[in-house]
Amino acid sequence: MDLTLQALRRGDLSGARALRLSGPLDVLPEEVFGLADTLERLDLSGCGLTGLPEDFGRLRRLRVLFCSGNRFERLPPVLGDCSELAQIGFRGTGLREVPGEALPPRLRWLTLTDNRIAHLPDALGERPHLQKLMLAGNALTALPPTLESAKNLELVRLAANAFETLPPWLADLPRLAWIAWAGNSFEGQAAPARVPDVPWGQLEPGILLGEGASGRIVSALWKPPTGPAQTVALKLFKGTMTSDGLPEREMAACLAAGRHPNLTGALGQVVDHPDGAQGLLMPLLPSDWRVLAGPPSLESCSRDVYDPALRLGSAVALRIARDVARGAAHLHARGLLHGDLYAHNTLWDGTVGEAVLSDFGAASLLPSGPAGAAWQRIETRAFGLLLGELLDRCVSEPEEIARLRDLERACVQADVAARPLMTEVVEALSGLAGAAGSDA
Repeated sequence: MDLTLQALRRGDLSGARALRLSGPLDVLPEEVFGLADTLERLDLSGCGLTGLPEDFGRLRRLRVLFCSGNRFERLPPVLGDCSELAQIGFRGTGLREVPGEALPPRLRWLTLTDNRIAHLPDALGERPHLQKLMLAGNALTALPPTLESAKNLELVRLAANAFETLPPWLADLPRLAWIAWAGNSFEGQAAPARVPDVPWGQLEPGILLGEGASGRIVSALWKPPTGPAQTVALKLFKGTMTSDGLPEREMAACLAAGRHPNLTGALGQVVDHPDGAQGLLMPLLPSDWRVLAGPPSLESCSRDVYDPALRLGSAVALRIARDVARGAAHLHARGLLHGDLYAHNTLWDGTVGEAVLSDFGAASLLPSGPAGAAWQRIETRAFGLLLGELLDRCVSEPEEIARLRDLERACVQADVAARPLMTEVVEALSGLAGAAGSDA
């Protein structure tokens, strides 16, 4: 039996605010309701449950519920009885139906990744706090038109569904900043890869550098048949659905992006892996480079979490911003939307501000013409939010910061069409950098 469940039944967890049960469970233990006055986070992932009790709303303080990996064909309507419930995660549960009454009034973050959902209720657009909507890997062909009124919606994942087009109003949402739609029929094909195939036999894998939802990154020694050996970063993809979409689409986007000094682009594509895994070779950054921030937390929802001690000079912040903007502008010129332009996907040198934009897991192919320009301006808002976060950590040069704040406001303004394109952002930042240099 789960040790946590034993402790719960003995009364050892009285007053607990968070509870994780590992199962297996046939029903939700009645003892959970003994925590109704304090319980805010409940994780029932992988417990084998197929339903929740009708009186689940007794958990009146519950704010976060994870039920991923269970077997629910229907999102339980009783969730709507939880007045404080803001975050719901039902990933990979076999969901087919999402009743409107299952959506609680304070819903902020909904994860329904990797299910069988073909329809969403109008009630989804009637939840004014909704910020994050994770729907990759379903059977959706449309979104509820009521979502046009979801003015606080900031992040949407629609990859690997059955959309033949996206609703035109989606690109007009005033706060939308991060979106992914790769793997839908309307997306088209990426440009052919311009990197060599690298046989597995030419590689000597080394130490683990990092691991994410889509794959593992290790150092590797690449020994081509001609030329010197070189140390590279090797990403091996897991081949499973992520919250952003399909790993093979991430790989295609990374290849289509090409090389750029401000992107972790591909040097080669792995072939002949003994287990059939797909992989990419990427430049190996210096060992002292680091991520700019951590990913969003349950509390911050759509905002990255920074080291509280991080302080930046204005010149450093400007350099980071300019490098990220250059990387994003290059992607847009190549017909790609990054989709996840965040500090947690930005690597920097920790000193002067040299930076690269990483992780193409949410990248999507842009449509041509005005529609593509509209989506580029959605990503401009993501950049503007990142710029604001950098400026919040600056410690000097108030006059220069004021000019950057003007650019931030232009990037995040509610009128999407009035935002600058990333090429214009790069020009503005380069001008500010030049002015700062001449002042010096």
